Order: sequence, then C-alpha cells, then structure tokens
Amino acid sequence: MSGTNQKIVSNTKTLIVFILTIVFGYALFIIPDVFFGVTKINGGKIGINLFYIALFQFFSITTLLYFSLKILKKDFSYIGLKFVNIKKDILLGLIFGASWTILQFALIIPNTGGINRPDIDGMLGMYDGSLIGTLSFIALGVIGGGITEELFNRGYFINILKDVFKNSNTGLWFSAILSIVFFSLGHLPSTSLDWFDILIPTLMYTLLFIKTKRLTASIAAHGIYNMTAIILTYYIYYN
Repeated sequence: MSGTNQKIVSNTKTLIVFILTIVFGYALFIIPDVFFGVTKINGGKIGINLFYIALFQFFSITTLLYFSLKILKKDFSYIGLKFVNIKKDILLGLIFGASWTILQFALIIPNTGGINRPDIDGMLGMYDGSLIGTLSFIALGVIGGGITEELFNRGYFINILKDVFKNSNTGLWFSAILSIVFFSLGHLPSTSLDWFDILIPTLMYTLLFIKTKRLTASIAAHGIYNMTAIILTYYIYYN
C-alpha cells in the first residue's frame, strides 16, 4: 500500500495532519447524532433524519479527507479508493458480509437475548414504520457506515499513519491494529458480547482492505452487513 510520493511530506507534518484529521473527523461523525438527539427536530434520530445524518457524514468527512490528503500531497487512490477488480472485490464483500449476517441473525442474536439485546433495542428505536424511514436507515448504514467509515477508519487511518514508520510492515500492522481499536471504541462497547460483535466484523473489514490493498471489498462487506442487519431487524423484531 505504499506510494511513490510518500516521502515528499515529512513524518512530523504527516503525523500532525493525521492527528488533526482524526480528531476533526470523529467530531464530524458525532455532530449530527448529538444535534438530532438533543434538539429532537422532526422526531430526533429517526425517519428521514437518518438520511440527513448519512449525507452530512459523507460530505463532511470526504471534504475533510480531500483537504487533508491535498496537504499531504496525496489523493483518494492513495488510501485505497481504486476501482480495479471491482467485481472480484464486490463478490468478496458479498461473501464476507452475508456470512457475518447469517451468523449473527441465525445463531448469535437469537441466543444472546434477541429483541432484549441493547443493540437491537437501540435499532428498533430508530425505525418509524414508514418506507422512507426504513430506506433512510439503510442509507445511514450504507453511506454513513459502509462507505464513509471505511474511507476514514480504514483507508485514511491505516495508509496515512503507516507512512510515519521507517519499516513499512511494522507501520502497516501497527496502524491496522490501532484503527481496529479506535473503530471499536467508537461504537462504545460495554460488555464482552459488545466487543465480540464489533471486533469480528472490524477484523474482517481490515483484513479485506489489507489483502486487496483496496477499499472496495471492505466497503461492500460493511455496507452489505449494515443493510441486511437493518432489514432483518425490521422484519424479525419490529412490531
């Protein structure tokens, strides 16, 4: 995942820009959640507002990444946004995303509380029963989660942070592990089950990214899981 221009910018500047981008990025992810959660405008974090959250996260984060990469004299292709072998990547994403969905909804969720699980209860509170509301929830899962989170947490985080290391392999794996930790903590796990539920797919997305050296497979896997989880939760548990 190295590029020919990675030595143009000093390690110190790269690290400073990286830290500032990560801090501002997490703030941008949180802002719409807090806004709708506190103001309760149009019902709060529900219905069409979920679509607005997805759009805000996507456009604000991609804009942030664009300027951050520009300062570092890089572009989106450097962090893995490439569209070669896209059919293969989508197939890989489909296989891994669908496999995790099946494991969760056929085995794990039914045997760990089902509708009484806090995460399922939290998701149920975001449905409004309408088609627009459900599609907006799916948009949040795919656009805000599958696309935006992969660009930020996988592509940018790993490929930029690794540049500050002299040994590329050490940098890659240190950055990958740190990204897994940060991404998992961002989902606020509080129990061993929470950690299991977030660590397994996070490891899967990260390994897909490292293996393919592209974001398309991890985006597909992440988006497919989020989409199917939202649909299945609605049909299985929403009354």
